[in-house]
Amino acid sequence: MTQDEMKQAVARAAVEYVKGGIVGVGTGSTANYFIDELAKVKGRIDGAVASSEATASRLKSHGIQVLDLNSVGGMDVYVDGADEITRNFHMIKGGGGALTREKIVAAASRKFVCIADESKLVRRLGAYPLPVEVIPMAAHRVMRQFAAMGGQAKLRLRYDSPLVTDNGQYLVDVTGLQISDPLAFESEVNQWPGVVTVGVFALQKAQICLLGTADGVKTLTF
Repeated sequence: MTQDEMKQAVARAAVEYVKGGIVGVGTGSTANYFIDELAKVKGRIDGAVASSEATASRLKSHGIQVLDLNSVGGMDVYVDGADEITRNFHMIKGGGGALTREKIVAAASRKFVCIADESKLVRRLGAYPLPVEVIPMAAHRVMRQFAAMGGQAKLRLRYDSPLVTDNGQYLVDVTGLQISDPLAFESEVNQWPGVVTVGVFALQKAQICLLGTADGVKTLTF
């Protein structure tokens, strides 16, 4: 199977975890495939909570009601992709720029189902550029702190200007890190002044990973 076919396969498999009620939906190319599959069974759910404006728009285009998280009591399941995931289900997320809202919606859900193709499964986090959402005035200070850790950080740009997230903040992407203790790393960086969210998901990790492979979808549990 191609990478896109693997993404489609895990998206179809993820729908089986949606039993009703309200579903949390992530952001990115794999999540988009899930939204398209969710539309086929939208009659079984009461609505969805979106992790980004882009996701909300796609859900609405399929006639799926988008609800504000503050108006719901919680969700049984949150479905989203990953940029990297380990066998311990720690992840790097945020390639699509929605890491803060993704982490919030994941925290409000009883089960996090990660959908990914096999290229995303890694032994250690850090090969994929780590996204960090920061308050604009703190961007360069945060970048210097990553440099002190041995990382190379740069602002994510759009048309030669800093990309602005749905939350009105900037994104810093960091390379050159080997994250051997994701939980400690997430806890440390989240304490830095000016950091809104770091794209390591160790506190809010997945419980299930549906992994698309050349041999079909494999279900990994932690």
